[in-house]
Amino acid sequence: MDIVGTLERAGRSAVSVYRRTGADVPFGDPLPSHGTEMEGWFWRLSDPATGRVVIALCSANRHACGDWSTAAIALHPGGVVRSSAIDSVRADQNEFRVQARSGGDFVDASREALVMSIGDCSLDLTFEDRHEWSGAFGGSGFVSAVPFLNQYWHPYRLGGHASGTVRCGDQQWTFTDATLYGERNWGAGFPRRWWWGQAHDFGDADVCVAFSGGLLEFGPLRGHVTGVVVRLPDRLLRITPPAWVSYSGGEDRWRIRARTLRYSVELDGQGTAEGPHVLPVPLPAERRNIDSDYEYLAGTLRCRVREWGRVIFDGTTDLAALEVGSRPD
Repeated sequence: MDIVGTLERAGRSAVSVYRRTGADVPFGDPLPSHGTEMEGWFWRLSDPATGRVVIALCSANRHACGDWSTAAIALHPGGVVRSSAIDSVRADQNEFRVQARSGGDFVDASREALVMSIGDCSLDLTFEDRHEWSGAFGGSGFVSAVPFLNQYWHPYRLGGHASGTVRCGDQQWTFTDATLYGERNWGAGFPRRWWWGQAHDFGDADVCVAFSGGLLEFGPLRGHVTGVVVRLPDRLLRITPPAWVSYSGGEDRWRIRARTLRYSVELDGQGTAEGPHVLPVPLPAERRNIDSDYEYLAGTLRCRVREWGRVIFDGTTDLAALEVGSRPD
């Protein structure tokens, strides 16, 4: 009898069951699908030389009539948004692979590439030079290991490069080593209210910052929670509760303050006069998208990091993503 093999299979089965609650084991891989009601993947690339920004997103949403996908491509400049509710999707629970197709709209995503077409917009990108997450828990901290929360967040790719082409109508953009960011979110669906931001174009500084917050719910318990991640050239900072983190803002302003005994992070974001892109949000149980996610693709963000009270980074970018959103209920 292969006792070792039996124990290994039992362990993998137990981890799979645990992941279906939304939680991850320490040092696990959050990128493959957990099998929760909504599984989301997001990419953002930018080219400071041209001021161009591309975001792409897709999800795998569970439904009794068959799983379906929310997919979107958005471009700056130009205010372009193309979105779709794709009727069929497959998301692997063992490796990072997502495939969705309905009519002419499709998504084929993996750890190292993204091919996508929605309406008259398409992209064909490859990814290199990963700055991947390190640590026992994901971007949400120890909360990543708590089962049955309504939302989980993990910024898995805090830098790297994207190359390839993006087409929309008669327009074609070619990228070579554009700056890249990637993240995951999953759970029961988007929270009732949320805020988010990300930036990586701070001049010559090799820095990436992301924050995410919203109404976290666990049964009858609920509260607003925010987390901040900053990747510096020589270290990765994650400040999440129970550390002190505060958020204030509105439709076009974001103010984050995060603090531990050793580090403090200050983030101040500002939208632009041209207004945000409006992106789709899935309602998994209703098998439809709603347009309630408002994101500036090229806002202004200042990031200041202190260690023991001494400033170790202070930078500003005009190519920051800044977002607020809500569900209608």
